[in-house]
Amino acid sequence: MPNRSRNASPALSSEAPSPEALGRLVEEHAALGERCARLEEQNRALRAERDHYHWLAESSTDLISRHARDGTFLYASGAARDLLGFAPEELIGVSAYDLFHPSDLADLLNKSPRIYYHDGFYQQTYRFRAKDGHYVWFETTSRTRRDPASGELIDILCVSRDVSRRLRAEANRERLARVVESTTEFVLFMDDEERLFYANQAARHLLQLSLPDGATRLSDAYVDASLSDLRDIVLPAVTRYGSWSGELAMRGPDGPVPVLSVVMAHSGPGTEPGHVSLLNRDIRLRQAAEEQARRHQAQIAHANRLATTGELASNIAHELNQPLGTIGNYASGALLKLDADPPAEALRLPLEQIQQQVERLGERLRHIRSFVRKGQTRPRPVAMSDVVEAACRLCEWQYQQAGVDLEPPLESSLPRVIADPVALEQVLVNLLLNALEASRDHPGAERVQIQARRSGRREVALTVADQGPGITPDQAERIFAPFHSGRAEGLGMGLAISHSLMEAMGGNLRLLPPGGSGGATFTATLLAEPDHTAAIQRP
Repeated sequence: MPNRSRNASPALSSEAPSPEALGRLVEEHAALGERCARLEEQNRALRAERDHYHWLAESSTDLISRHARDGTFLYASGAARDLLGFAPEELIGVSAYDLFHPSDLADLLNKSPRIYYHDGFYQQTYRFRAKDGHYVWFETTSRTRRDPASGELIDILCVSRDVSRRLRAEANRERLARVVESTTEFVLFMDDEERLFYANQAARHLLQLSLPDGATRLSDAYVDASLSDLRDIVLPAVTRYGSWSGELAMRGPDGPVPVLSVVMAHSGPGTEPGHVSLLNRDIRLRQAAEEQARRHQAQIAHANRLATTGELASNIAHELNQPLGTIGNYASGALLKLDADPPAEALRLPLEQIQQQVERLGERLRHIRSFVRKGQTRPRPVAMSDVVEAACRLCEWQYQQAGVDLEPPLESSLPRVIADPVALEQVLVNLLLNALEASRDHPGAERVQIQARRSGRREVALTVADQGPGITPDQAERIFAPFHSGRAEGLGMGLAISHSLMEAMGGNLRLLPPGGSGGATFTATLLAEPDHTAAIQRP
């Protein structure tokens, strides 16, 4: 018995445990409970963290996926529905490589395995097939996980983003960049310190740029006058309105190059304040064509003046015959005086009259020659009454022969107008002769009236009105068109040239609507000379 009690387990011993043993047991039990509570808390935290990451993965607009070594989907987030049209469970067990575009898969597989397996991190842009068969451009960032002990590949974690829109935008930008680089227009990009940080091929060739990037400045591209306009007018307008267009001049190897420029402020995300684009189109050919057209118009106007002079030949003969006849009469009278009364004082009056008539003849001849002379339009301040009087003198004999009165009363208080006197006279002669032709043989057409009046603060209008048959509506639409004439023998260039001459002088020529008295009324409008006196007196 004693031996049995000595070898028995303390738990089976009938002896009661000591207080010290009970205390230790309670402490151990409490410590175990605390450890269990901490483990449970950790488990709850891990579950909450897992749920949180799962929520993040499911809420992301990017496709988050996990793959086996062979590319098989082990997990796919909910973004698969929006990006590919697949439910996440439809992708589980499917190899991602089967959905790659064949060309992109070949590029991936042709790379060293070290890139996408051994290094543990890689990025790739490729096309991935959606459920409906179309391909989506993906940009995927991948991370491989390995067993720390064995190094064995566990899985591959991927985050894939749809970059189709971005790639299309980049492709558009590249196409636009190629267009800008290859266009014949001179394209420049400038920063807020007037540095040209880009010039396309045409601009580089024109400006002969060999300086490094950022070393070329705006002053190297434009002539001084245009540079001043850019700084004082263009760039402030671009800052305020966003764009500006007009004509400037760039520096070229053989001298200034006129250009039609469009200057635009850069806008949008990522743009720097003060950056602008300068698009410049070479207009040398256009200006040459315009100059040729002006020369051609001047030649036509000269031919028209010669034709008008031919029509005025009878008037010239009349103007010459009258003073020559008067000269002959006074000369005969002088001879008779010499025979009858030898003193020379008696010859003063007839000789003075002869001198006046000779001067009058010379003035008329000079006026006719200046009218016929070929030249450019040079507007300057002229008196309207002087030009009207000269035009009426050229036409008065035709009016006398036709029995039509010419009424040119003008206001004496009219200001001077800005015009070329010869060109304005040509316009008036053309209008007066047209009015005379309309009045010939027309019943009741007895006079042609010229009137001038102020039509604005700085505008004077001159009208020529006849009492002829008038102009029909269909003719009125084409009245100023070249080669359109109401007369069978007319060239149809008089009104067209007159219209162009008025525009060249800063005015206009138009046909007024028919009035109650019939006939045709043309109005020539010109700018009046500024009233400097009124400007000085203004408070």
